Amino acid sequence: MRTKANPAGTTVLGMVGNCGGGVTPWGTILTAEENFDQYFMGESADASESANYRRLGFRPAGPFGWGRFHDRFDLTKEPREANRFGWIVEIDPYDPTWVPAKRTALGRFKHEAAETTLTPDGRVVVYSGDDARNEYFYRFVSHGHFNSNDLTANRDLLDEGTLSVARFLDDGMVVWEPLVFGEGPLTPANGFKNAADVVIDARLAADLLKATPMDRPEDVEANPVNGNVYVVLTNNSDRKVVDKANPRPGNRVGHILELAPPRADGKPDHGADRFAWNIFLLAGDPANPSHQARYGGTISASGWLACPDNIAFDKQGRMWIASDQGEAQQIFGIGDGIWACDVDGPGRAVTRMFYRAPTGAEMCGPAFTPDCRTLFVAVQHPAGDDRGSNYDTPSTRWPDFRDDMPPRSSVVAITRNDGGIIGT
Repeated sequence: MRTKANPAGTTVLGMVGNCGGGVTPWGTILTAEENFDQYFMGESADASESANYRRLGFRPAGPFGWGRFHDRFDLTKEPREANRFGWIVEIDPYDPTWVPAKRTALGRFKHEAAETTLTPDGRVVVYSGDDARNEYFYRFVSHGHFNSNDLTANRDLLDEGTLSVARFLDDGMVVWEPLVFGEGPLTPANGFKNAADVVIDARLAADLLKATPMDRPEDVEANPVNGNVYVVLTNNSDRKVVDKANPRPGNRVGHILELAPPRADGKPDHGADRFAWNIFLLAGDPANPSHQARYGGTISASGWLACPDNIAFDKQGRMWIASDQGEAQQIFGIGDGIWACDVDGPGRAVTRMFYRAPTGAEMCGPAFTPDCRTLFVAVQHPAGDDRGSNYDTPSTRWPDFRDDMPPRSSVVAITRNDGGIIGT
C-alpha cells in the first residue's frame, strides 16, 4: 500500500469505478470500486505484485491511458498504486468533514454491491459480489456489535471482522469459507505473508479455498420480510463447466439464487457457517428452448427478462428486478427495465414487467422510500446501443426529446397518480 506520494501507505487519494453499494444501519453509504484495473497501464516493476495484477485482469496498455498523464496510474513508475483501489468505500453523507474510508477488511476485488444486514446478536454482515465472469460471492461479518443508541460508535465496525467466500455444494447447502491468514492454505508457503496479503489478494485466496465460480455475481440483497438472501447473477457467456448453482453453459441470460440462513430464536442467522440455497429463477424467454428459462409459473409475453442486475425489496417483501443486457438488447429483442414478482405464494418468481427503459439504456439502482410510495430508478446511457447510434443521430433523445439536446442519463422517481403504495 506504500507509494512515493504516501510512504506510510495510509492515505489514498480518490476512488474509481464506483458501482452499486448499500446503506449501513447507522446511516452511512457504501460504494463499490468495480473495474478499477481499467484505469491503470504499464507493467508493475514489483515482481511480488505480478500474480495479483494478472489475477485481476490488468493489461499493460489499459483502455483509458491515465498513466500517460499521471505517474501514479503507470505501474512501471508506481508499482503498488493499484493496491489502493478495488475496495468498499464508506461515506457519511450527513457529515462533510468526515473523510471517506476504504474498508479494506471487506476484501479487494471488482465489487458490485455492499448490502448490509444484522445477525441476531447484532453483528454487521456485508454481502458483496465480484462482478466478473467465473468470480466469487463474499460475506463479511463484523467482530463488533451494532449500537443503535449511538450511531457514531459504529464507524469502525467494518474494520474488524471475518471475510468469507461462498462454496456452493450440490446437496443444496452453501459453505462460507473464512479468508483468514494462517488458516488452511492461506499461509506463507502459498505466498500470503500476513492478513494484508489475504485481503489485497482476495481472489487468489478464494481460489485456494475452492470457492464456486459464479455467473457474474452483481447485486446481493437480504429480504427484510423473510430474511433470505438473493444473489443476482447477470450472465456468463464463458461458462463451460456447469454446476448446480450455475446450471447453464454459455449463460447469456442470467439467473437469481435464493439463500436461506438458519434461524436463531426465529431470526435469520446471517453469521452462520452454512446456508441452504436454491435457484429462484432462470432468466430468459420461455418460448425459446435454448434459453432453458424457468420461472415460478406461467408469465406473459412481456413478463420475461434477461440479464438481471440490481434488485430491491418493498416493505411487503416483493422483489423488484432491474436488468442490464448491454449489447444483447439487439440479440434478445427487448429493452431493459424493471420487473416485479413475489418471493412466496402462487406469485413466487412469476415476473411482471413494470417499467421499460429507453433504447440502449441500462436500468439500475431501484430504491424505495420507506413508505414505498416512490420508487427511484437510474437510467444509464440511453441511446448506447449498436444500431449506428451516435451523437448527431442518436437512437433516442430521451428524456428531453429535443433536437438540440442529446440523450441523458437520469434518475427517475416513479409515483402513483393517487399517491398510493407502489405495486398494490
